[in-house]
Amino acid sequence: MSIAFTLKKVISGFLMPLSIGLIFALIGLYYLYKNSYKKAKIFLTFSIVWIVIVSYSPISNLLLIPLETKYSKLENIPKDVKHILLLGADIQNRGWEALRLYHKIPNSKIITSGYKGDKNIPEAIRTANILIELGIPKKDIILHPKPKDTKEEAIKIKEVLKDTPFILVTSHYHMPRAIALFNKEGLYPIPAPTNELREDYLNFLSMPSGDYLNNTEIALHEYIGLLWSKLRNQI
Repeated sequence: MSIAFTLKKVISGFLMPLSIGLIFALIGLYYLYKNSYKKAKIFLTFSIVWIVIVSYSPISNLLLIPLETKYSKLENIPKDVKHILLLGADIQNRGWEALRLYHKIPNSKIITSGYKGDKNIPEAIRTANILIELGIPKKDIILHPKPKDTKEEAIKIKEVLKDTPFILVTSHYHMPRAIALFNKEGLYPIPAPTNELREDYLNFLSMPSGDYLNNTEIALHEYIGLLWSKLRNQI
C-alpha cells in the first residue's frame, strides 16, 4: 500500500466532523484536569456546539447539494453500451442500480471493483458473489480486485476497455469526483448516480441526529477527496 494512499486515509480521518469534535473535547478535558477551567469551558463548549452543527439537517443538506445535483439518474439507457462499472461494495444501493441497468441492456457485463483492505476477500469478489446469488451469470461479471480507489480504477478501466464506452455506477455524492478522475484519464463514462442522501427541502426544525452527522461526514470526505485530487493533479 502506497504512502500517499495511507496518508490520505489518515488525514481524512482526522478531518472528519466527529473526529474534530472529539479532539476539542479531549483538549477540554485535558485543561479540566489541569484546573484551567476557562480554557476547559471554551474547548468543551466548542466541541458540543460543533457536533450539534454538523449533526443538523440543513447543514448536511447544504453540503450535499453541490455534489448531488450535478448528475441525474440515468433514465434514457443506451442499448449499445455493454459495460457497467460498479464502484465499491455498496450492494444495497449502488448494486441495485447496476442490476437495474443490467436487466435493461441486452448482453451487458457488470464490472465489480475494490481491493480487500482489511478483509480476506477483495470487495470486487464479495460483490460479485452477491450478484451471482441474485441471479447474474458468472460469465457476465468482470472482476477488478486490485484498484484501491477511484483513480486506480480509472487507470484499470483505461487498460481494459480502451475507448469502449461504459456506464459508471456510484453514489450521487461521489459522482462528480469519479467523473473528474475518469476524465483526467481520457475516459468519458455515462454517469448513473444512485443513493441520493440529501432531502428535498431544508428542515430548520429538525433535531440533530446521527444520520445527518453521517451525511455531513460523507460530504466533507468528498470535498477533501476533491481537494486531494486537485493537489496531486489527478483532476
